[in-house]
Amino acid sequence: MNKPSLPSLMGVFAHPDDESLLAGGVLAQHHAAGARTSVVTATWAPTSHRAPELAEALDVLGAGAPRLLGYADARNPASAPDGAVRLVDAPLDEAVGGLVAHIREVRPDIVIGHDALGQLTGHPDHRRAHQITLLAVEAAGLPHLYPDSGEPWQPAALYAATHSQSGVGRLGPLLQSVGKTLLTVPEAYVTTTVDVSPWAAVKMKAILAHRSEAARERPLPGLLARLPEPERHEIITTEYFTRLTPGPAPGAPHRLVA
Repeated sequence: MNKPSLPSLMGVFAHPDDESLLAGGVLAQHHAAGARTSVVTATWAPTSHRAPELAEALDVLGAGAPRLLGYADARNPASAPDGAVRLVDAPLDEAVGGLVAHIREVRPDIVIGHDALGQLTGHPDHRRAHQITLLAVEAAGLPHLYPDSGEPWQPAALYAATHSQSGVGRLGPLLQSVGKTLLTVPEAYVTTTVDVSPWAAVKMKAILAHRSEAARERPLPGLLARLPEPERHEIITTEYFTRLTPGPAPGAPHRLVA
């Protein structure tokens, strides 16, 4: 059997739709190349209405079945019908251990998560997911941490999805039009810029699978759904990342490298 031409990926994101918006292109790209891909979602319970939407989006992207940590969204009590604690209130050790179990089970070459700002809008769930992911990626390779969560596995690289000011483009005015803030990182913080235009249609189909968000006015899926196709295409065809793994990144700066 031929080895996949691209490394396996695991995305770790706060909410359903973050995976499609921030890394849908690279997830589709790696799946098309025969690499394993998966996504862990920190908030919204399996019994919530967004879980089936997430399952459909991941099927479109080829990223397998949902892996839900089951915490509540900081701003939406309906995200946890069974009364789960909010992600921002969850014990750190518990949340890290839950993610470690998924990393050790899937054994990805690369993990992708949120940046330290919590993406452009600074959502508290995004920031908390970033912190949890940093700790879990390191802990997953250490046998003395979370010994009951599977055999140790150390991903080769951790990347954060991000945006610099120059990379925001049309997305900036679009978010500002509905009163959202715009938090960007310094230009030098972006280490990897990926052209995902060959997978733009797949990415947009995955975004629109999050129907409850696409039907609303302020969330990004809804904003994108109402744009003319050329403008939408321009926004979604480039994905930006920061390699957080210490040391120089091997290979070219236009793809994710394990």
